[in-house]
Parts: sequence; structure tokens; C-alpha cells
Amino acid sequence: MKKNKIVVIAYSGGLDTSYCAHLMASDPENEVHAVTVNTGGFSAEEVADIEQKALAFGVDKYLCIDAQQVLYDDVLRYLIYGNVLRNNTYPLSVSAERATQALELVNYAKAVSASAIVHGSTGAGNDQVRFDLMFQVLAPELEIITPIRDQKLSREEEIAYLKAHGYAYSWEKAKYSINKGLWGTSVGGAETLTSSKGLPEEAYVSQLSRSDSESISLSFEKGELVALNGAADKAVSLIKKLEKIAAAFAIGRDIHVGDTILGIKGRVGFEAPSALIILKAHELLEKHTLTKWQQFHKQQLAQWYGMLLHEGQLLDPAMRNIEAYLVDSQKQVSGTVYVKLHPYRFELLGIDSPYDLMQSKVATYGETNAAWDANDAKGFIKLYGMGIKLAQNVKRDD
Repeated sequence: MKKNKIVVIAYSGGLDTSYCAHLMASDPENEVHAVTVNTGGFSAEEVADIEQKALAFGVDKYLCIDAQQVLYDDVLRYLIYGNVLRNNTYPLSVSAERATQALELVNYAKAVSASAIVHGSTGAGNDQVRFDLMFQVLAPELEIITPIRDQKLSREEEIAYLKAHGYAYSWEKAKYSINKGLWGTSVGGAETLTSSKGLPEEAYVSQLSRSDSESISLSFEKGELVALNGAADKAVSLIKKLEKIAAAFAIGRDIHVGDTILGIKGRVGFEAPSALIILKAHELLEKHTLTKWQQFHKQQLAQWYGMLLHEGQLLDPAMRNIEAYLVDSQKQVSGTVYVKLHPYRFELLGIDSPYDLMQSKVATYGETNAAWDANDAKGFIKLYGMGIKLAQNVKRDD
């Protein structure tokens, strides 16, 4: 029987997307394509298991798209250029992934001439905004179907539906929800629903296995990570290699407190060893190679970039403007950063760069100078304080 409608599902293998898969496949008019967009965190064995599950629910086709390089090219490198940490804490791991996943899903849906695109978001989270917004802008002709949100389904109702149709998978909710990706792993649990409790050791994916310390080096070229301990490789591979080393020290854990797109306060735990080390190492290199005004303006634009990305606004033209500035700012951000890893923490030791402004022969901070004399300094200070002096005089006259 020829099917009349191609439906693409954003499929993760979890309860919500499995419910969507069976529901869509139950309609004989639908040719259902389940698509997993791998932005890091999936092993080959996990992908095989997800495929088997999708086909068992009746989908016509399953595909896993490896989008790790796309994630880096389109999003992560700009987050590195900008040293972006949301609320000075969170490296926007999930936000970055969702933007890339949405783009890849749209590209696939268009390639197969799909009529509809389905995702399993609820009506309370950020992902519904991120997915819907990208789909509406890039493919307004596609129908967006969101069964969990539209039907206001609980987990129990979804499980009951699948069991009634003969699917007896174990859907018990894990004590901690884990979302692992290239740029970090989010961790949610009962503790993160409170304002006072921290996550216990066992909540985190990576456990401490080293009690010693290790010195490493990260080399950057025009802002991009190009080598780890002197060994050159592509950025995606270097991020993975660094994570493997740093995860053994249980580095990169924290709890982020922030505002959702809908204006609700929320907490989420995370571990992002590679992201935090790379961002802080890159930031240190910039402190040495950029002027104070370059750093100041970059900080403002980078925070704006992170906010817009978090809120699903990757397609806004302002993002391209900010990206152009960030790229231009990296012309002299080249060199090597030395880092020492310890259990639960890391320290930045220093940098070596041909563009290091601290190594100028003009002057040494607090020591000597060759470009001005004492009278120059006195005159500068007198003029530099003129505005304050005038303000103080007016104040006294009052």
C-alpha cells in the first residue's frame, strides 16, 4: 500500500519520542522516518539499540545523522571565541545541541519531501520553543506535530498507551536524567528541583579515578583549538580527547541557576570538563593578546550571543553580525596555554604567544618604562582625573 504522507520524527529512543513513533506509525497514511541527530554522546552500540527500538515501534525508516562537526562549525567555535558561560556558569551544552539538531532535521525533512515534522517536547520546557521556532522559519510548509504537548500527556499515560499496544519496555524513570553531548552532560534530579540541595557524587556520569595531578597544554590558532599536548588534530577530536583526560579528575561539575525562555527559574546540574577548560584557557590567552577595549566589547557581545542561542534565536541576523565580530577579534589569539589538572579542579598556569602584549619592550608593569618619562605620567594623571575634579567642585558648591 502506497503511503501518502512522509513524517519525520526527532527520535532519541526515550519514552516521549517512542510514544510519538508508535502514534505516527499507527496511521496507515504515514511513512514514518525516525531520525536521531548525534551531537555527541552516542556510542555505536547505543545507536544500534535506538534503531532497533524505532523499527519495533513500526517506523518505516531509521537514520542517525552525525552532526558533531556541524555543531562545532556552526555554534561551538563561536562560543569558544566568546568565552560564553551563561550566568558565568553554564557552557550552554544543551542549547547548542538543540539548534544543530533542529537544522539537521529540517534539512532531512526537505530532502525527503516530508509533510510533517514531529518532536516530543512538553509544553513547559525550552526545547519546544527552540524546535518550533527553527522549523517555522526554515520550513513553514511543514506541519509541526507535538503529541506530548498537545495532549498534555503524563509519563504514566504514555507508558499505559504503549503497554496497551503490546510494548513492554521498562520505562521506569531514572533517578537522574542525563543528556550527554559533545559540549557537556546535563544532570537533573530531585535535588535540582529545590533551591538548597546539591547533587550527590553518584549523580554525575564521570567519577573521580585519579588523585594525582597532570599538566597539559592547549594550543590555539586564531582562537581555535588545534593541538592538545603538542599533538595536532581536529577540534572535535581534541574536545573528546580532553574530556577523557579531565573526566578522570571529575573536573567541570556545577549547578546552573537560570531563567527559561518562558520566564521560569530552573536549576540543572552539569559536567563539562572539556568545555570549561577550553573556555577558560582561551579566555586567558585573550587576556594576553587582546587590548582592554577588545576584551570589554567582546564580553558584552558574547553574552548577548549566548542569550540569543539559549532562547532559540540562532537564525536572527544579529547572530551573524556578532559572529563576524568574534571571528575578526581572533586574528592574534594564537599560542599555547598551560593547565594543571587536579581532582575536581584545574588551574591555569600561563601562556606562550608571539602576540603576548605583556612581553612588550615598551614597559613592564610596576617596574620600568621606556616610552614616557615622569612628566608625561604626571600630565596624563592630571588630565585623566579632570572630569572627577570638576564633578567634585560642583558637589562642594551645593
